[in-house]
Amino acid sequence: MPFALPLHRCTLLFAVIMLLLLPARLAADAVWTPEGGWKIEGGLSSGLAGESASDALTLMNKARALEENKHYFFALRDYKKVTKRYDHSIYAQEAFYHTALIRLAQHKYVKAFAAFQEIVVRYPNTSRFNEVIGQQYRIACDLLNGARNHGLWFVPGLRNREASVKFFETVLGNAPYSEYAPLALMGVARAHLILHEPEESIDALDRMINTYPKSLLASDAYLKSAQAYASMVAGANYDQSSTKEAITYFEDFVILYPGDSHIAVAEKGLADMKDVLAQSKIEIGDYYLKYRQNYKAAKVFYNEAITDYPESPVAARARAKLTKVDAILAEQTKPGTPSAGKPTPPKKKWFWFF
Repeated sequence: MPFALPLHRCTLLFAVIMLLLLPARLAADAVWTPEGGWKIEGGLSSGLAGESASDALTLMNKARALEENKHYFFALRDYKKVTKRYDHSIYAQEAFYHTALIRLAQHKYVKAFAAFQEIVVRYPNTSRFNEVIGQQYRIACDLLNGARNHGLWFVPGLRNREASVKFFETVLGNAPYSEYAPLALMGVARAHLILHEPEESIDALDRMINTYPKSLLASDAYLKSAQAYASMVAGANYDQSSTKEAITYFEDFVILYPGDSHIAVAEKGLADMKDVLAQSKIEIGDYYLKYRQNYKAAKVFYNEAITDYPESPVAARARAKLTKVDAILAEQTKPGTPSAGKPTPPKKKWFWFF
């Protein structure tokens, strides 16, 4: 005889399956109108019953009336009561949301962001999720653009762009697959550039390119990476690792996005970096020529300068220097020359002590 569940268990199992198949929007929403106050729509209940539901509704209506009349101190007090006493209800979500809106109206960006974060952490399935993430992103942008967070007695504080980095990263962690994720990473990169931290900016841009390669912002990330590396170039007489990285990113941009509106900017940046790199080779060649009399080594670096940027004025200078070096080498290799084929030893420097 085949195995059969008892009737009451079959009924319970059927009820569970039906609940799982119900659309997610069965979750209730609290809707407010000036005429009727707060009402529960689009779902089963507020999460409260009896006296608790009545008390929560009374508090919410009182808080919203105070908020509408800009009595923010008392509105915040009542919203806080709702979030503490009825934290598992739909009203608590709305209380946190309106707390954040009031904090924004007061220019208290840090507290507003924290209130929005409470919604993300406590109620991840809220219907306001995308809206909350958007609000958090805008707060981070405001701080990055120089907005001053107001503190006690509404006195504006100092600009705090460091906080924008933390907030952008929080947005990214909250919604890594949303439209705000690549925007947040670009915000992190821009903030680090403003804070004179090009290495950290490059790291954020690299994350952007590798994590969201199909984003519309990918081309901008390539260009910004190239420009960040270019900003680290000290000149032809210094280490050229940043120059080479800038050239790589400029070339990638030119190849991958030939029709981009910023192609002229990238081409000029590429030319400037190639010029610096070629000039650095000439500087090294000059060192070997002037101070070491190692003409073969000098010739190698002059040739590299030509190879790096063949159509530039720097390459023309390198060719002129090559002509000079070839003439010296030809003179050295004449028959009967004692030092034929050997580099001239460096000149001794005499120091006088008194």
